[in-house]
Amino acid sequence: MKEKYYISTAIAYTSGKPHIGNTYEIVLADSIARYKRLKGYDVYFQTGTDEHGEKIELKAREAGITPKEFVDNVAGEIKSIWDIMNTSYDKFVRTTDEHHEKLVQKIFKKMYDQGDIYLGEYKGLYCTPCESFWTESQLVNGKCPDCGRDVELKSEAAYFFKLSKYQDRLIEYIETHPEFIQPESRKNEMINNFLKPGLQDLCVSRTSFDWGIPVDFDAKHVVYVWLDALTNYITNIGYDPDVSSEEFNKWWPADLHLIGKDIIRFHTIYWPCFLMSLDLPLPKQVFGHPWLIMSDGKMSKSRGNVIYADDLVHEFGVDTVRYYVLHEIPFASDGVFTRDLLIERINGDLVNILGNLVNRTISMAKKYFDSHLENKKVVEDVDMDLISMINTLEENVESRMNKLEIGSAIDEIFEVLRRSNKYIDETTPWALAKEESKKDRLETVLYNLIEAIRVCAIFIKPFLPETSDKILSQINTSDKSFQFNETNNYNLNEAEILFQRIDVNND
Repeated sequence: MKEKYYISTAIAYTSGKPHIGNTYEIVLADSIARYKRLKGYDVYFQTGTDEHGEKIELKAREAGITPKEFVDNVAGEIKSIWDIMNTSYDKFVRTTDEHHEKLVQKIFKKMYDQGDIYLGEYKGLYCTPCESFWTESQLVNGKCPDCGRDVELKSEAAYFFKLSKYQDRLIEYIETHPEFIQPESRKNEMINNFLKPGLQDLCVSRTSFDWGIPVDFDAKHVVYVWLDALTNYITNIGYDPDVSSEEFNKWWPADLHLIGKDIIRFHTIYWPCFLMSLDLPLPKQVFGHPWLIMSDGKMSKSRGNVIYADDLVHEFGVDTVRYYVLHEIPFASDGVFTRDLLIERINGDLVNILGNLVNRTISMAKKYFDSHLENKKVVEDVDMDLISMINTLEENVESRMNKLEIGSAIDEIFEVLRRSNKYIDETTPWALAKEESKKDRLETVLYNLIEAIRVCAIFIKPFLPETSDKILSQINTSDKSFQFNETNNYNLNEAEILFQRIDVNND
């Protein structure tokens, strides 16, 4: 039996087309899902769209169409971009799916019947874009602390969830499960800023708009968007409050919820309390990833600094864009997007280090051995350093990936690629080719290089899947082992350019 691994992204809010910063999350999740599959896990990777709420209703009205028409259009656009980025999700969920809506109603009723939801009145400061109520003390300069926009005083009848009931239990859980919230700074923020000051009961229904899942026993109310949205992680894998399926028992709890740092509060306070109410285990880990921002700050349409993934892919190619966002955003701090740095990475890392190594090696094998290589085992000391690096790559990448240090995992692979380029300079195949007595040594050198390329191509697949396939096709191998293999016989295909150099002057 393969070990299971369930990873999810936050579901994208269908208020508009996702920019490259939004797209980073799906690519990050995809790289983790692909890596786990590479390592033999039975992976379930879920993403999708969050489609209810007042903001959607207002945007649909402005567009002169129904909310369902509006979300159908945007959800289609989001799914298209996820597909353009070559992401390998197993399920794309929508909160307007009929089965999800019915299960949300059942979940709401179960919580109500057991006394965790009660009817009251809400008066508070509300931010429509964020679908969030705030207290006066939580505002920053009188504005929403999440998005900086104006808030308005609203009062309406509402159902409330007893968040306060689960406060102490949640604090104890977080403190006894240090891996639950990552990075560490996010955990400290949740405990000190929200949990220890005391949780207020949470408004979980609205009556001032209609675009939401109706509370089936009180038709004036629709379910508050966060209760609706968060439950997608269980409604789509077979959860039912009455009787859960074998599928649910297999996949839950999730191994990783991958989300933006701006919604960490919803996933590490509201969601765990909802799960406690349903008597379900909590996800094993919630990772609040940093943002990809522009050099002049956070992307926003009002600033005119928004960049879209499909535009970048059209110009530079999908693996190039994947490489940039995965490599340039640190584990716990924001990454910056600039075209200059993107081009520098293409020319430096992808063309010079990776592309040239593959092209030079295959071309030399064709020139000197008609593309046929086997290991003649004429070994020198310089070989052992390269082979040692190849054989420790699996352990090094695994260590980084276990800590979700994706950029550093890529660096481990590129260290072997750099060492391989240096190995060419050290062994000088072109000089060996001039001496017939050195022919077996030359073949050994090229064999070692092809093995380095093969192992690196395997490990690069989670990050650059198309490039990995191209390399493995060029070296014409089905060997997927993670270590240096002494006994392969290679019959190489033609060398092809993996990445085109970009002329900065003509850009």
